[in-house]
Amino acid sequence: MKRLFSGLLALVLAVSIGLTGCAAGDSANGVSGNYRNDTMALIDSLRTAIDLPEDDPAKRPAQAEARARINSFASHYRRDSRVTGLGSFTTMRTALNSLAAHYSAYPNRPVPEKLKKRLLQEFRQVEMSLERGA
Repeated sequence: MKRLFSGLLALVLAVSIGLTGCAAGDSANGVSGNYRNDTMALIDSLRTAIDLPEDDPAKRPAQAEARARINSFASHYRRDSRVTGLGSFTTMRTALNSLAAHYSAYPNRPVPEKLKKRLLQEFRQVEMSLERGA
């Protein structure tokens, strides 16, 4: 029953994001059009979702927000030729793919420590790249 509910919820989220993803209201989903600021905001959101303890009542809403931000960020910037060649974007995309895969495959399990460590390292690399302007 839980599996059916989580699948239905994922479908509803995907459809709603798909319907609103191309609208001018991307800023409601954390995308302003400023790549550097959007990336830093996404990293902050993801760190929060990853770092919260499993028993924290804010954990599920933080994960849902992280998923929505991942989708908005990816759909907004994946075809933007000004950022797709940047090292920060490539590293960020790798981190997002890893986290999204975990959330899809194991929605009710915490992020494994090994993946968490790798994600935090990739987030630091992205931040350093953004500081250099790459």
